[in-house]
Amino acid sequence: MASTHVPSERTSSVPPGRLIVMLGLLSILGPLTIDLYLPAFPQIENELATTPFAVQLTLSGATLGFALGQLVVGPWSDSIGRRLPLLIGTGVHVAASVAIAASPDIEWLIVLRVLQGAGSSGAGVVAMAMIRDVAEGSSLIKGLARVALFSGTAPIVAPFLGAQLMHLFSWRGIFVVVAAYGGVVLVLAAAFIPETLSPERRLGGRGRGRVLRSYRLLLRDRSFVGVALVGGMMVSSVFAYLSTSSFMFQQAFGLAPQTYGLISGINGLMFVVGTQVSAALAVRQGPHRVLAMILLGMVLIPAALILLSWVWPGLAGVVIAMALFLLLAGGCGPCLSALGLAEHGERAGTAAALLGAANFGLAGVASPVVGLLGVTSFAPLGAVMAAAMLLANLAFWFMIAPRRRRPGGQALDR
Repeated sequence: MASTHVPSERTSSVPPGRLIVMLGLLSILGPLTIDLYLPAFPQIENELATTPFAVQLTLSGATLGFALGQLVVGPWSDSIGRRLPLLIGTGVHVAASVAIAASPDIEWLIVLRVLQGAGSSGAGVVAMAMIRDVAEGSSLIKGLARVALFSGTAPIVAPFLGAQLMHLFSWRGIFVVVAAYGGVVLVLAAAFIPETLSPERRLGGRGRGRVLRSYRLLLRDRSFVGVALVGGMMVSSVFAYLSTSSFMFQQAFGLAPQTYGLISGINGLMFVVGTQVSAALAVRQGPHRVLAMILLGMVLIPAALILLSWVWPGLAGVVIAMALFLLLAGGCGPCLSALGLAEHGERAGTAAALLGAANFGLAGVASPVVGLLGVTSFAPLGAVMAAAMLLANLAFWFMIAPRRRRPGGQALDR
């Protein structure tokens, strides 16, 4: 059984390898919940006699549940420690996954997906907070990037694995697999993950006032709010693609689920490469500078996607454009997490929760927008993504960049 806590002081070294591995395995829960069933969207539509828009709402439900759950789990973990919220949340996720496999209709599926997303929020928010508990500065960037290596690998494996599982099971069986994975990591977490927030560093108190004060302090930090907005716009653009791609590639381009899984795997690989390259550059150049370059590319690529839908509407152009976009999207993660958590170590759980809620809350709203606009071409997708990333660039230059020019604002920069 794991010891109940690790030393309270944050060290300058990279977080321990066993902690990174365990948090990485837990961080896979979210992407696995989202990506594993994407190849089954058309099958869900047919079996439950529903519409593509309603199926897309199951993705929105999970992301909104993830966002709302983090707003509870984050402050809770700052008050009582990390382990208990982590274990309870993961248990809820497992139970919801089993119930989803027995859903009688699309309405129940949407509701249970909200609960499933809320359960997985424990793993998402606590993993970030635990890294902040034990690391800071460049070590924080490296630790976040190593956890991102796991969460970024999931999009490589999940769609391809989901497509293969469809040879053996229906979409219901896919959620049984998700439940089984959740159960395994729950047992491992209970056995091997230590408590990283010692009693003297906990905020204590259970009143609503303390939680509201923590959120109020964060929302008064202009730079932090900017980081949350940039992350929300970035994740929204990625989820707009995820909610559209299964229908688009399989119905408009006539691809088999397995081929769609292969394309998703390439995109996931690009995302992973982006996280690791970005982290290495951020340690040397500073996250502000790296993020500025990434965001510029992320507004230009969707604009090119709109143009491609008119002048080169074939499959190759779309695959190349989205691979490049997801390379840059992966690069955003370590920079944004480091900037958001750097100055809020004393309330890392609440800060991670607010960042995650902004990311997935906005994504949950944005993902069905493309469906409402129509999925007959990638032009609506490009328009939604370009608009989101334009807003992200504005938030960066008007809210985050000014902080770097103020005294003390270059703590993470070289």
